[in-house]
Amino acid sequence: MTGIRLTAPAPGWAIDADVVVVGSGVAGLTTALRCAAAGLATVVVTKARLDDGSTRWAQGGIAAALGEGDTPEQHLDDTLVAGAGLCDETAVRTLVTEGPDAVRRLIDTGAHFDTTDTGTIALTREGGHHRRRIAHAGGDATGAEISRALVGAVRSAALRTIENALVLDLLTDAEGRTEGVTLHVMGEGQHDGVGAVRAPAVVLATGGMGQVFSATTNPPVSTGDGVALALRAGAEVSDLEFVQFHPTVLFLGAGSEGQQPLVSEAVRGEGAHLVDASGTRFMLGQHELAELAPRDIVAKAITRQMLLTGTDHMYLDARHFGAEMWEQRFPTVLAACRAHGIDPVTRPIPVAPAAHHASGGVRTDLRGRTTVPGLYACGEAACTGVHGANRLASNSLLEGLVFAERIAEEIAGAAEGSAASRTARTADPVKDLVTAPAGAETVPLLTAESRTTIQRIMTRGAGVIRSADSLATAAGELEALQRAAAAEDDGAKDAVPGVEAWEATNLLLVSRVLVAAAREREETRGCHWREDHPDRDDAAWRRHLVVRVTPDRRPVVRTTDSAAFPPVRPGDPADSPLSDSLRNHPADAPEEP
Repeated sequence: MTGIRLTAPAPGWAIDADVVVVGSGVAGLTTALRCAAAGLATVVVTKARLDDGSTRWAQGGIAAALGEGDTPEQHLDDTLVAGAGLCDETAVRTLVTEGPDAVRRLIDTGAHFDTTDTGTIALTREGGHHRRRIAHAGGDATGAEISRALVGAVRSAALRTIENALVLDLLTDAEGRTEGVTLHVMGEGQHDGVGAVRAPAVVLATGGMGQVFSATTNPPVSTGDGVALALRAGAEVSDLEFVQFHPTVLFLGAGSEGQQPLVSEAVRGEGAHLVDASGTRFMLGQHELAELAPRDIVAKAITRQMLLTGTDHMYLDARHFGAEMWEQRFPTVLAACRAHGIDPVTRPIPVAPAAHHASGGVRTDLRGRTTVPGLYACGEAACTGVHGANRLASNSLLEGLVFAERIAEEIAGAAEGSAASRTARTADPVKDLVTAPAGAETVPLLTAESRTTIQRIMTRGAGVIRSADSLATAAGELEALQRAAAAEDDGAKDAVPGVEAWEATNLLLVSRVLVAAAREREETRGCHWREDHPDRDDAAWRRHLVVRVTPDRRPVVRTTDSAAFPPVRPGDPADSPLSDSLRNHPADAPEEP
């Protein structure tokens, strides 16, 4: 335990549960539904409305070996190649073998995917995939459909939900075991202000941290709250230096900040071409898959071409699709482009890379357990080892499904007697609530204005291209922000506890940890691009960086001995064996015809 807590008022109310799930994307709601189905008293806490997370913005689809001739083994191969030598192969095998049935269960929950004329699921390709294995909905509104189905199921099951609530810190007992979370409800619903949900199991499904950067595809709520909470609680994070920049984000002009419209990779999967201002297809000859190379390769190629030509964007040309295909297959992208005065039916789309997905996060095992007993993580907030140094397109929704189901099974198996323990608790939960261990230190808060400062520091120093100098500058500037927040007599504006101050403080913590890891990794691998170390170095760096913070909030980085993750708890047996579905897809599966 670090003993670190955000500066916040004491909880004024508390409720009890068996499990509290923080986040309402595909990972969080799947976990909650499975836990509730197992008879556990489940509470869902979400920062905005139930359907306001990153899942809703996912366009392309969900990857799984559902098509004729495709196999989990082929999906595994593509994932390992994209991950640039740092995927945990056991985790990937779990993903690809359990994935198809998880998608079918999602369909049973009520999700409707696009189908062919014969009634089978329509599949497309995206970057890094050698087969058509991306199931989509509404053309390019897959995330919205998945969110609709899961939110509907949660409503039908009458799960207890607390919306408009920012999670603050983990509650633990004297031995460091999870006891619940503190949270702040933003003036909505039955509760208001700071309170607590007491539960022996907490699942962090808080999504990404794209708001660390000035331009991102992530919604405004993606401020790394779950990762920051876990770090303050003493959990380890890993692979945080691997931030995937989506290659094709609608370019809205130099200096554009905030959430930017995504141009789905499926547009390239259906045959769009990347070109420069002269119309030249610059991806030809750079990779066997050209525009459908893994995302890190395409993002780097676009960035190089911009530097070569002295421009700040490239173009995606899909004029040959025609109006009917644009309207039927990509209505979301079409609407976003037209809203900004660009008609992709008649002109190429200006695009540039922007922060998109965190391949790293809170380190877990295959059952979602973290290094803190009772604390679990899944989805983009977690590092399961599936993504390695670069996420394969459309594996994220699948990861959320597969590992959420595993977490629910693990919690249900460990929850015997939890109902009795709830009834045995004090009748005055607020009075007896322990919010921090003895000697705990509260973190000085940043002002709301610091958010923009952090984003600009990170974009300059730890964006698509990094170097020792840029990262050192970023580290120094972030450290100065922390010192200024801690100073009591510098005349600076005092930060008042509240959502904007807590978010900015969380962004600072995850930014400092990300920069610490990026400074340590002196190579270029996957979506971590060091211009001063342009080559991949397997001998020195085919291993993971694991970070924790000390009680004085200092990031401490260590390297693993190999590309394999150590157990999350020393002395633990190996992760649970793979499901029986693996036996149906042996490694010697026939090659693609």
